[in-house]
Amino acid sequence: MTGSAHPSDRIDTSVAHPARRYNYWLGGKDNFQADRDSGDAMAEAFPTIRTAALENRRFLQRAVRYLAREAGIRQFLDIGTGIPTADNTHEVAQRIAPESRVVYVDNDPIVLAHARALLTSSPQGATAYIDADLREPEKILTHPELLRTIDLSRPVALMLVAILHFLPDDDDPKALLTRLVDALPPGSYLAASHATHDYLPPHIAEQAKAAAKGGGPHGLVNLRSLAEFTAYFEGLEVVEPGITSVAEWHADDAPQPRPSVAEVSMYGAVACKA
Repeated sequence: MTGSAHPSDRIDTSVAHPARRYNYWLGGKDNFQADRDSGDAMAEAFPTIRTAALENRRFLQRAVRYLAREAGIRQFLDIGTGIPTADNTHEVAQRIAPESRVVYVDNDPIVLAHARALLTSSPQGATAYIDADLREPEKILTHPELLRTIDLSRPVALMLVAILHFLPDDDDPKALLTRLVDALPPGSYLAASHATHDYLPPHIAEQAKAAAKGGGPHGLVNLRSLAEFTAYFEGLEVVEPGITSVAEWHADDAPQPRPSVAEVSMYGAVACKA
């Protein structure tokens, strides 16, 4: 994957990491005390955080189903993959279209250590894993594994699910997103979700920000408004039902009753590059 060192050699168990904390909220076992402490601190400020994590995961799966079935997409670039769980992007896509090709990207060495679970493609399709960061778009776009797996002259679905809110404004997430979208041909799609403070009482929003900062440089969650999230889709054609709560996006067949937008506090949308 990357050099001769084992991925576990890079794992700092003393600092919370989003992928491992997310795994904790989803009931997984691939996390450490720092992740659990950070996750619990955030849950104290935002008690429905586990519901939000689960609904975000369901949004990703519904978005992939829409892209594969309705939009006819056969190539996916999933950045901020997280620790493998049930119904990963390639499994959902290849269930509909076995020839689907998926490239996963993550910067957490524990995800790298579990990458084999992400590389179980159907015979007709293909999967690959890149150890990289969203803040390295050139490394991602020129990586041999990506170029071997995805044809950038054909439509690609760029999946940025629950990752943009880990980038502070200083990283200019809009510019990073634009660089990635610009590299994709017309007919490509962007699927993204983002935590928001719009539905939180001001004092709860401040507590959530403070708790997130307790996770160190990998723990900060930058809650953004609807207007800020909407700006990520400038120049793209947002598909129905538009920018909405991840709990409500194409959720007719989702488990009932649906959680409220305040319980989830996360926007999601899918948009097409004309």
